[in-house]
Amino acid sequence: MTTTMIDGPRMAPASGAAAQSLVILLHGYGSNGEDLIGLAPHWRDALPNTAFASPNAPEPCPGAPGGYQWWGLTGADRGDRAAGANQAAPVLNGFIDAELARHGLTEADLALVGFSQGTMMALHVGPRRPRRLAGIVGYSGMLADPAGLADPAMTKPPILLIHGDEDPMIPVAAFHAAKAALTRNGFAVEDHVSPGLGHSIDLAGLQLGGRFLARVLG
Repeated sequence: MTTTMIDGPRMAPASGAAAQSLVILLHGYGSNGEDLIGLAPHWRDALPNTAFASPNAPEPCPGAPGGYQWWGLTGADRGDRAAGANQAAPVLNGFIDAELARHGLTEADLALVGFSQGTMMALHVGPRRPRRLAGIVGYSGMLADPAGLADPAMTKPPILLIHGDEDPMIPVAAFHAAKAALTRNGFAVEDHVSPGLGHSIDLAGLQLGGRFLARVLG
């Protein structure tokens, strides 16, 4: 069976030297890699030896020209989300493997950053990697498969969750539920809620994300 290949924009380390670490950015439903690679310039000064990659999700998104989805939103229940994340996981893992090989790095040098559906993918795929990642940053997202966190094979990287308390797409209650489930299953979770923020990333979130990445990739 052939696994779908995905690709997207990349940004080389600001230092001009070979990458010593890697951040993979996972966009949300209906967006694309060009959108989320826009986070990288905010963090390059703090991460001068870090390469960034922002793949397009594997499926074109209906009704969103130039947009992609990790899976189709055919239903809202947790079974649909878990099935969708499981379906997309091999594609994302293939991309992660290729990017690590491209730079001669390991999971210890890698952080995943997700937004919305991309956060669901980061939280689903990251802890299921056979070796522990340096960290995961999740903006405006939720867990696709909370029950799966009880698997003893989980590698439990440190996680930063950030959410707006006025998010109309993924209510802040999903953030609190994700934090509780991750903590209950032994993950180290840092968190921040931005007052008045909708389904977006604000300056506080950017700064917190950058400091977290600089620390875990240090």
